Amino acid sequence: MKMETWKKLLKRSVVDAKGLARSLNVDEREAARVAAQYPLRINPYLLRLVESRGGPIGRQCVPDIRELKEGGGQADPLKEESYSPLPGLVHRYPDRALLYVSNVCASYCRFCTRKRKVGFRYVTLRESDLKPAMRYIRERKGIRDVIISGGDPLMLSDRKLERYLKQLRRISHVEIIRIDSRAPSSLPQRITPKLCNMLRRYAPLYLLAHFNHPREITREAKEACRMLAEAGVALGNQSVLLRGVNDSARTLRRLGEELLKIRVRPYYLYVPDAVLGTHHFRVPIRKALKIIRLLIGHTSGLAVPHLIIDLENGGGKLPLLPKYVVRKQGRKYTFRNFEGRQFLYHDL
Repeated sequence: MKMETWKKLLKRSVVDAKGLARSLNVDEREAARVAAQYPLRINPYLLRLVESRGGPIGRQCVPDIRELKEGGGQADPLKEESYSPLPGLVHRYPDRALLYVSNVCASYCRFCTRKRKVGFRYVTLRESDLKPAMRYIRERKGIRDVIISGGDPLMLSDRKLERYLKQLRRISHVEIIRIDSRAPSSLPQRITPKLCNMLRRYAPLYLLAHFNHPREITREAKEACRMLAEAGVALGNQSVLLRGVNDSARTLRRLGEELLKIRVRPYYLYVPDAVLGTHHFRVPIRKALKIIRLLIGHTSGLAVPHLIIDLENGGGKLPLLPKYVVRKQGRKYTFRNFEGRQFLYHDL
């Protein structure tokens, strides 16, 4: 059987410091130290987009010695393991469950919230782990929304991914199935006609992509999203607010507007999690709120994602909004609008 293009690209990925030094101007010894603790993979497609290690794409995928030197943070700040009743399953919210089906990605993000496990052989999940997880979902009628995540679920074969979709669709109380994948931005060649024809059989199906910067919206990425949309897959985008990558209103406005052009709705913009080895990516909440204030009212509401913080120690996700209420006097509210002007509103 002829090997698919995306598999060929993965086989040619840079996976060690020596290969990285041949491709980019990096310190081989430093890169080797980082990669020994946190795996490295940059596929040829993404490598082509790296203009420099300090550019918006390079910062996301090229190992940085700061990953080893920074204090603070936790390996599992969201306490996912505490909410994992079975291997391969996270059940934090009453009506939602997450299936962890893959520990590999097309390229490894240096800011990954699951940096503790993605890319490591010893946490590769077995098929036998997922059978009890499916049983757990079947037995809990309150679970109506299941997220298939990883790693990247689209690094599985079409056949294996379909087995999970088929099993979930047989559970009557599961109404929503979501796939979290960075493939549309990091390896769009993975989105094939064969994959899309399979996905269309399991509607309603949502795919949450992960574009962080407008540079990632290439001709290939646009085609991948077109194919998914025309297969009936509803597309959203989850970004992470990253220092030196997209921490400006101008960049995020352009990102949101470009995503809408390819039928991808900006959904979440995450304040970076306090993950060990990622402190150099973190952005203060005050700056995040300022950026959102500069988006709201200055571009289509469709282009403005929800600013989200995922609280440490398993507190869960919360939306963050700029403060628009200036004062309240009885039933009278004074608001400051997106232009900075104040308006009086009479409540009931």
